[in-house]
Amino acid sequence: MPVKLDQELFQHMLPQQANAYQLMSDAELNAALEAIGKEAQEVSEKHLALDMARGKPSPEQTALSRPLLDLLTSASDLTDGASFADNYGDPDGLPSARALAAELLGVDPAQVIVAGSSSLNLMHDVLDMAYTHGIAGQKPWAQQASELAAAHPGEKLKFLCPVPGYDRHFRITEYYGFENVPVPMTEHGPDMKYVRMLVEGDSTVKGVWCVPRFANPSGVSYSDEVVRAFASLRPAAPDFRVMWDNAYAYHTFARPGETCAPLMNIFDALAQAGRDDLIIEFASTAKVTFPSSGMAWMCASEKDIQEIRASFSVRRVSPEKLLQLAHVRFLKDRAGLEAHMERHAELLRPRFELVERKLTDGLGKLAVAAWSHPKGGYFVSFNGPVGSARAIVSRTREMGVKLTSAGATWPSGNDPFDSNIRIAPSYPSLKELSQALDVFVIAVKQVAARLAKVDRGQYAFGDR
Repeated sequence: MPVKLDQELFQHMLPQQANAYQLMSDAELNAALEAIGKEAQEVSEKHLALDMARGKPSPEQTALSRPLLDLLTSASDLTDGASFADNYGDPDGLPSARALAAELLGVDPAQVIVAGSSSLNLMHDVLDMAYTHGIAGQKPWAQQASELAAAHPGEKLKFLCPVPGYDRHFRITEYYGFENVPVPMTEHGPDMKYVRMLVEGDSTVKGVWCVPRFANPSGVSYSDEVVRAFASLRPAAPDFRVMWDNAYAYHTFARPGETCAPLMNIFDALAQAGRDDLIIEFASTAKVTFPSSGMAWMCASEKDIQEIRASFSVRRVSPEKLLQLAHVRFLKDRAGLEAHMERHAELLRPRFELVERKLTDGLGKLAVAAWSHPKGGYFVSFNGPVGSARAIVSRTREMGVKLTSAGATWPSGNDPFDSNIRIAPSYPSLKELSQALDVFVIAVKQVAARLAKVDRGQYAFGDR
């Protein structure tokens, strides 16, 4: 049967007290709405056209990697040990690229495949392999899904989706017909008691999506306890896999001296737990160098990587080795990548500090919202009053600022609380970001005040 959403598990994400508008008298609330309306009108007359919809690196960030483009010329040596970047071969990636990825992940290069520039593509291909041909010697997921539906009409295979989470993850499993089951995020990572109950008690649960460091969009990094809990899972399904998307492993913008604990190595945790075939880890240089023009990699246990390698061999003769060679020569090693990411941090830090300042100054005393305070990654997770997110996003758009769609951080875009909004501050300039946040704050105040009127039966929400 489909998993019934227990809304109480997610209540901690929402604002926890009555907000200022709910506590106002009718006269005070009317005056507040009038003042906010004047602010909104002034902003609308500026005819802004600002975009905060996706977490893209800014032009200043991609400019940091331009020297990479000068490293390969017609006169360059294109050899990589016994390998050649200008010809076929090395289906698992150039040796130096695999060694770099292994150093960054803390694993053996034999466990690593480097291919393409998008880790999302690799995730899709692994899911596709399991769906069409199976994994761990089990029946293909497509066959299992068909047999399940025949025996129990309406029932589907399931994939766990920590929320708020990454919409593109959810789309992959939705595309393959899974029931995406929301799992609540805490300040330490997913609610592992709930995860364990589902994974160990239901063989139709086939996987879970994870962004373990600076999660999209909350910025939460999994605690050692949560990492160990994942490594210690005893799934009811032998073909259950944890999709460990370590996209922001080195994307900290914490100030020097600030505490920013490293993520525990999941493969070390697996070894300590005596586990093996459970984790498939992914990462890329998408937000390190050039999005869509870098290198992506994955690693897994020896058995899993052999199955994946066999599947990939049908699809690929050779990866994009020239890009791999250029990246290795540019980044060199972990120390080189960390130094490069500190330059990114100098550009990202003021943007996130601006978000914190604008939200605190504009909304902090009103108690209408709660938001995350990340030390890395690319997003801030914002929760307004129940029933507000779609109206806030719409009102913000009307005033000239485009945000990620409300509900995007939940499977199928269905946020049952209509509360969560993903804020992506990386791409706009500081001036544009300041303007966009001013608009956002006005929209939040206006919608929250209107909701207070609705609660009193004095207002139809569509009214102006």
